[in-house]
Amino acid sequence: MSDLFSTSVSGLLAFQRALDVTSNNISNVATPGYSVENPNFTERPGQAYSSGYIGSGTSIESVTRAYDELLAGQVRSSQSSYSSFNTYATQAAQIDNMLSDPKTGLTASLQTFVNAYQTVANSPSTTAQRQALLSQANALAQQMQNYDAQVQSYAAGAEGQINAAVTQINTLTSGIAKLNQQIAAGLASTGQTPNQLMDQRDQMIDQLSQYISVNTATQADGSMNIYVGSGQPLVIGATSQALQATPNQYNAAENQISLVGGGGLTTDITSTINGGQLGGLLAFRTQVLHPAENTLGQFSVGLATLTNQAQAAGLDLTGAAGQPMFAVGPVISTSSSVNTGTASVTTTRTNLNALTTDNYILRQSGGAWSLTNETTGQTVPMSGLGTVASPFQADGLSIVVSGAAANNDSFEIRPNAGASAGMKVLLTSPAQIAVASSIQTTGAPANTGTGKVSSSVVSDPSIWVPGAYKISFTSANTYQVTDSTNAVVGSGTYTSGTPITFNGASVTITGTPANGDTFNVGAAGATNVGDNSNAFALIDALNAKKLNGGTTSLSSVANNLVSQVGVQTQQAQANASAQKAVNASATDTRNNLSGVNLDEEAAKMVQYQQAYSACAQLIQTSNTMFNSLLSAIHG
Repeated sequence: MSDLFSTSVSGLLAFQRALDVTSNNISNVATPGYSVENPNFTERPGQAYSSGYIGSGTSIESVTRAYDELLAGQVRSSQSSYSSFNTYATQAAQIDNMLSDPKTGLTASLQTFVNAYQTVANSPSTTAQRQALLSQANALAQQMQNYDAQVQSYAAGAEGQINAAVTQINTLTSGIAKLNQQIAAGLASTGQTPNQLMDQRDQMIDQLSQYISVNTATQADGSMNIYVGSGQPLVIGATSQALQATPNQYNAAENQISLVGGGGLTTDITSTINGGQLGGLLAFRTQVLHPAENTLGQFSVGLATLTNQAQAAGLDLTGAAGQPMFAVGPVISTSSSVNTGTASVTTTRTNLNALTTDNYILRQSGGAWSLTNETTGQTVPMSGLGTVASPFQADGLSIVVSGAAANNDSFEIRPNAGASAGMKVLLTSPAQIAVASSIQTTGAPANTGTGKVSSSVVSDPSIWVPGAYKISFTSANTYQVTDSTNAVVGSGTYTSGTPITFNGASVTITGTPANGDTFNVGAAGATNVGDNSNAFALIDALNAKKLNGGTTSLSSVANNLVSQVGVQTQQAQANASAQKAVNASATDTRNNLSGVNLDEEAAKMVQYQQAYSACAQLIQTSNTMFNSLLSAIHG
């Protein structure tokens, strides 16, 4: 029944609850993750009279928090992106700083080595200059070892952070699942949302987005499902699925990320993870760390190969054939931890020009072997049978398989990863540096033209056939080269200063030879040790396009690596700054909706207090009327 007293009491109680809500808002103005709460007033059902319906007061139907799922998603997305880019930039900056130092960086060290060779070439018989070159060679080899050690240190640090991130993610998802259970139970028992629990859950999801990019979906029972990657579930209602850092099947020091399902079954989701600290670490590993490791290895292999080829093509200070200057670490061939056969793989480098900076997977399937490039995912054609007598040949590699492989057994081949760690100088004496050419070219005494020999070197020892050769000019601008049997091994059009090449040798003649002039090419003797042709040939080789299919020089490999890492670092830093600003803006927008505004709460407090006082006055009025009525009845 509607009456003044009960209507006033309903208002009194409602505004008391409203003041309680306002008090709670003000008390939590500095509480992280707190969403401001609002009492929702509703009119109580009216009482029907002949004159119409009379209201019976008010009540608080619910207390809801100011929350917008879209704004919350924007905050988490920008936070995840910022965390990813910031982590990536921080890790990449370590590699960038290591390589780009203007005094001790990769390009500076290579230039110092080349300058030392240039100095020896200018004074080939001076022991002091040779000793300086040998010392610089040792310094460069040591630096490549140090680079590899630092890269491995950065890799170990990244793996440690990956493990820590996985642990933190599992802690948060477990907590979110427990809150889901409590929220669903609270909503089911009272029909009201437990705002404090929902705030705690949102705060946990915000923290989770710092480690990994997540998508959320709110369910009818109030619980919230969490998904990662391409839709893999981390939290479904009150159940969470853990992530696990599992050792890579080819490299136990490197972890993959697996999702642990029912029965302990794991699914590798590494390639689908993005965002957050974990995504940034994985991106750094694949986009910066591995390429840097492989390119440094390619640089070491290139430097050793070109220098050793030059050594083999020249004479040292004693007149002896040059010996290899550098050694590098071998190709790393690793069997999968899940292999069941007894096969093993041995891989060697055979062709610097064809060598790439990629890693490969060699797999046996259906009785046949296939080679896949890990970077591109493309199958690489192979020749040969994989035996010692007929190795597989592909991308500058020679691969020999021993033992018996089971179906689906696989091996990872890393052509360059171990090269820098094993780089060292083999020469022990400055006299062993082969500065002079091992061949010598002289013009015949009867020549009538003005042609003169500028240099003669073995440019490619791998195809050089020692012997006596004759370059004969059939006209002022044509020539042919014959061997000791008078067989023609080369011919062409002569241009002054352009090398004449044949059988791995390169002879440069300047001037204008006459028709019939000849030049004899043969082995150089001990009297040629003061020559510097071989040193200049090496300097030219280091600047020639000898790598990556004949598209890149050794110096370009160094410059490109430094530039690439520098650009990647700067881009990540710029992206991190941009995402930080986006996150700050999104957070401000959310806080404007969900945060406690003291001015607004003060205004509400005055409003509710006045309404409360008015209801109290109405109760007092009701009491006065009731007493007057009693007095009238009793007379």
